[in-house]
Amino acid sequence: MGNSLGCSASGERLVSAARDGDLVEARMLLEFNPSLAKYSTFRGLNSPLHFAAAKGHNEIVTLLLENGADVNLRNYCGQTALMQACRYGHWEVVQTLLIFRSVVTRADYLTGRTALHFAAVGGHVRCIRLLVADFIPSAPYEVITGVGSKSSSDSSLDRRHDHALTKFINKPADGGITALHMAALNGYFDCVQLLLDLGANISAVTFQYGTSANLIGAGSTPLHYAACGGNLKCCQMLLARGASRLTLNCNGWLPYDVAKIWRRRCLESLLNPNSELSLPVFPLSNYLSLPLMSILNIARESGLQSLIAVDDIDLCAVCLERACSVASEGCGHELCIQCALYLCSTSNTSSEIVGLPDRRSAGIEWLLYRQRSSAL
Repeated sequence: MGNSLGCSASGERLVSAARDGDLVEARMLLEFNPSLAKYSTFRGLNSPLHFAAAKGHNEIVTLLLENGADVNLRNYCGQTALMQACRYGHWEVVQTLLIFRSVVTRADYLTGRTALHFAAVGGHVRCIRLLVADFIPSAPYEVITGVGSKSSSDSSLDRRHDHALTKFINKPADGGITALHMAALNGYFDCVQLLLDLGANISAVTFQYGTSANLIGAGSTPLHYAACGGNLKCCQMLLARGASRLTLNCNGWLPYDVAKIWRRRCLESLLNPNSELSLPVFPLSNYLSLPLMSILNIARESGLQSLIAVDDIDLCAVCLERACSVASEGCGHELCIQCALYLCSTSNTSSEIVGLPDRRSAGIEWLLYRQRSSAL
C-alpha cells in the first residue's frame, strides 16, 4: 500500500503519535496536512486509525475520522479499526467507530473473524452489546425483558425483524467456530448469556474441515467448548437454554468426555448424560436494556461536538459543562451527547442475578433518549 498522500516522514510521525496517544502531535500534523489521516505505514500496513484504535486512544480516533480517515479501511490482514478495538476491549473507541458508521459484518482475510469474534474471544461484553446496537431497538427495561407485556409479540426482541442479527451473531469463522464457541471456551459468562439472548445458535457445530487446529474435535458444540474451558456457570447457562449433553462430536466425544479429558472434574456430575442436577434460573442479560440504538442515532445526526453553553441553554446534568442536546424520557434529565453516550454504555446491573433486578437498580439503562430540538 505505502503512502501516496504526503511525506512519508510526517506519516510515520502521525503513526507514532496515534500509537503513543500524543494528541497534541497528532493535531499539529493533521492541521498541517489533513490527508495524513489516510496514511498507511510501510512496515505493518496499518493506518494511524488502526494504531489508535488498538491502543484505545479515543480522542485521536475521533480526530482522525473527522479529518477524513476511512473508518472501514483494512490492514494487511483484512482487519478494520473496529476489529482492533474489539480485540482489546476499548468500548469507547468501538462506540466512536460505530457513530462514524463502521461496518460490523466485515470479516478479516486470515481467519474469517468479525469484530464480534474478536470481542467474544476476549470477553468484552460491552463491545458485543455495542456491535449489535443497530439491530436492537431501544426500549424501556420492562419492554426489553417482557415484564408487563401482554404477549411475547410485544417484546423488542421479537424475532420478526432480527434475521440480520441472527445471521450476524451466528456467522462462523475459520473452522466453523462462532462467537458463542469462543466465549464458552474462555468462560465469559456475561458474553455467553448476552449471545444466547441475542439468538446465538446453541447447537452450532464446528466444521469437519478447516484450517484451525481443533483439539476438542470437529463437530463440537458450544457445550463441548465450555466443558473444555471448565467454567461451571457457562455450562449451566448453556444447559438451561437447551444445550444437549448427548451430542457427539467427530471424535465421538460427549461434552462429559471432553470434561474428563481436560480434567474438569467440577463439571463431570453436571455433564453426565444421566445427570439429574437442577439448573439455576437465569434472567435475560441486563446489557440488553441499554438504549444504544437511540443514542447512537442521535450522535450520528447531531455529531459528537457538544454545543457551546450559553445563558439560554441548560447545562448537562452530569458534567455541568456542555450544553444539553438530549433528554431522557422518564426522569426528564437533560444531558449532553457525550455524557449520554457514556451512561448508555456503562449503566447496568450484574447479569448473574437469579431473577429480574429491581427497576430502580437498573438506573439510566431503561431510559429512552430523544433529541432536544430546542438545543439544536
